[in-house]
Formats: sequence, structure tokens, C-alpha cells
Amino acid sequence: MIAAQLVPTPVGPLALLAREGALVAAGFTAEPKEMFIRLTPALQAEGLDVVDDLGAASEAARAYLSGDLDALDAILVSQPGTPTRKRLYAALREVKAGTTVSYAELAERAGLPKTAARAAGSACAQNLIAPFVPCHRVLPSGGGYGGYYYGVPVKEWLLAHESGGIANAE
Repeated sequence: MIAAQLVPTPVGPLALLAREGALVAAGFTAEPKEMFIRLTPALQAEGLDVVDDLGAASEAARAYLSGDLDALDAILVSQPGTPTRKRLYAALREVKAGTTVSYAELAERAGLPKTAARAAGSACAQNLIAPFVPCHRVLPSGGGYGGYYYGVPVKEWLLAHESGGIANAE
């Protein structure tokens, strides 16, 4: 069974979905089913149960929102992908809060050539576990924020929160 919980944030609810102690999806939506339908058919077959408390994952989300910007790093995550995609996700988790990288830099951190920037962008677009796998910390080399699955205002808020540019959530 996939267990889900909603955690309130200043930019809207954060849906957390976990299985056997690992996050399998997380995203800024008030409807956990929106994240659930993005899971593999095998995981969807397990069903979805909304719970009051996921434990460590929800505690980490609340700590992050309260200013412990490294709190998300300790949470186990699991998402599908090719070996290259998994390397890109691992490299994303190494990008520290308060810093950003370009898509080309992310590719290099994953052991790929800079020219694999599109592969890095595709991994970010397919990321199921935001902000625990922090694709919001990747910016286009040409400037600006680029896109974000949950909207650029959410990405801007996350980056401002991590840089200390806004007041922490209570």
C-alpha cells in the first residue's frame, strides 16, 4: 500500500507518498492522486491510503519549512529510471540548499558530458519526488528560472526560502 500525507506549506499543500519507508512521490498538490497516477503501474496496483502522519518524511518537510534546509537530505527516496537517470537524480540530491547549478553542470556532476544538458532537463521534468530530489535548484545557463512542474512561482519561493530571502514558514 502506498501511504500519502498532505503537509501544508506557504505555497500550497505538499503531497508525500511513501512505500516501505521510502518516498516514491512528492509534489505541490492538494490531491495525492495526482502524484499517485504518475507512479509505475506496479506501484499503483498496491493502492493508495491517505494517512495522518508519514513519520520521518513529514517531519523532515516541516523541519525544512522551519529553516532546517538539510532536513530533506536524510529521507530515503525511490523512483524508477535508467542507470543514467538514477545518476542524475543522485547528483541532484548533492546540490546543496542555497545553491543552484545549470543543466550542463548537473549533467557533469552525474558523470555525463556538458552536452547532456537535455538529458538533465528531462530528468528534472520527470522527477517524482520534489523538493526531496531538488530539481528546483537547476536553472538554465542563459538566465531566468526555466520551467518547474509545479509552476515557476513555487520554484521561486523554494529558492528564496533556501537563500534566506524570505521569512521561514511557521
